[in-house]
Amino acid sequence: MTASPRNIILLSADALRADHLSCYGYHRETSPVLDEFAEESIRFTNAYSASSHTREAVPALLTGEYPDVAINDSYRLATETIASQLSEAGFATGGFHSNPFVSRAYGFDQGFDTFDDDLHFGQHKLVALAQRALDKLRNRHYARAEEINERSLSWIDSLDSDDPFFLWNHYMDTHGPYEPPGEYATLYADKKLSGRDAQSLYQRAIDKPESITEEERQLLIDLYDAEIRYNDEHIGEFLNELRSRDLLEDSLLVVTADHGDAFGEHGYYEHPRYLHDEITHIPLFVREPDGADRTVETPVSTLDIVSTFKRIAGLDIDSERVSLLDQFDGGRTVFLQARGEDEHSQLRRYAVRTKDGKCFCEYDGQDGSMELTEVSKKSLQSELKDHVKQRVDVKAETTDTHEDDVDEEIERRLSALGYKE
Repeated sequence: MTASPRNIILLSADALRADHLSCYGYHRETSPVLDEFAEESIRFTNAYSASSHTREAVPALLTGEYPDVAINDSYRLATETIASQLSEAGFATGGFHSNPFVSRAYGFDQGFDTFDDDLHFGQHKLVALAQRALDKLRNRHYARAEEINERSLSWIDSLDSDDPFFLWNHYMDTHGPYEPPGEYATLYADKKLSGRDAQSLYQRAIDKPESITEEERQLLIDLYDAEIRYNDEHIGEFLNELRSRDLLEDSLLVVTADHGDAFGEHGYYEHPRYLHDEITHIPLFVREPDGADRTVETPVSTLDIVSTFKRIAGLDIDSERVSLLDQFDGGRTVFLQARGEDEHSQLRRYAVRTKDGKCFCEYDGQDGSMELTEVSKKSLQSELKDHVKQRVDVKAETTDTHEDDVDEEIERRLSALGYKE
């Protein structure tokens, strides 16, 4: 790195899988902006999320810790985030998104000076009621990338020019139900679905994946790809705004995803709690202030992102972590984990990834049994077993036992996004 970045910017997209970006070899040109961005960044071809769904993936992304430490049993944040650490180091901190699962209701506003999670509780009651009514009328369940950009840029413009800042923008556009706006609706699809039809198709794909025909599967992919193209364009607009403010050359900028999305490859859609490539292999770009054009094939984890930020801020990093700005030798191992679907069971899934191999297992906390599955390299079995043994006794602790009420707005948005509590 030839210049020391003053600011740190993290842009993450929800449910964006790597192999649907053209710069990762996809057959469609879904990501012209990120294709160009990759030419001035370090692009990681084997980047994996620490988990497969938002409730565990984002906590890991923001804390640099595995989900079993980052959150407690109620998915409430239980570990200090990078926002807190950078705030203590003198950075202004801002977060902008609209995913209820990582909202202030679960403690994710910790460490942020400004935290806009697009939820209305805590605001003026009449304004909140009016907004809810409007949202229901237009079937709105998240803030579009354009809105996230406007809010975060307004925040940047409000800062003292002498203050370094940390900004996290999380975009929901690539999360289902897939409803690409305007001209994007028919960019790849032959027909435009209404919002309610798109939501109905997406929910059926989750609930009854066997009912999805090949034509419907292709339609879901077409709409998803169009959402990627839309999101890509608005990431480009955000980058242009940074350039116009002379901020891009003064910042470390990371673009990634919390997880991917599945389209029936393993018999399921969306992103349930498995660890297959389609829901854990994510894009990852790191742009230094002076730019770089480098491709890294060594496996890395979203856990390494926090370590990178800490290194930039002069903070100590865990000995097991690396900075993404380091030089890699290719022999690295990364681990993934996810709780089982049943909230009351003690089932956990684990996986290990290397450049040329993978191994999966299921661990039952009730009887301590472990079942290895999908082993592509036998030498990884003992490595994964050792890792699981280290993690099974780890339990997140939190001194904050307060649980915020999850109001009807959060319930509505979670339902619209295909989530069930």
